[in-house]
Amino acid sequence: MIIVHGTIPIRPDQRDRALELARRMSEATQAELGCISYDFYVGLSDPNTLMLFQEWETMEALMAHFQTEHMDEFLRELPQVVAGEITTRRYAVQSVDEDTEETPETPPIVH
Repeated sequence: MIIVHGTIPIRPDQRDRALELARRMSEATQAELGCISYDFYVGLSDPNTLMLFQEWETMEALMAHFQTEHMDEFLRELPQVVAGEITTRRYAVQSVDEDTEETPETPPIVH
């Protein structure tokens, strides 16, 4: 699984427009093959910061996302609402199956 998170500082006078862009992007992206989740959140400490959280089944699905029409539209309109530097981080995550872990049993402690 691939996880992406980021922050987008938005101009206060463009907040409504930024939220609408985020809603459209979120709805379109959630319909993509390989998208597990894709949401924006408003920062509690700064309501003019959007927080982005994405989960993808594979890196290929994420790369295909970058080629979509709604991504092109989002990137064209984003500069008009942004107030500073956008930051993103991407993580590759693997689950560990608890049944296959080799964990020695700990004997109970008797007092």
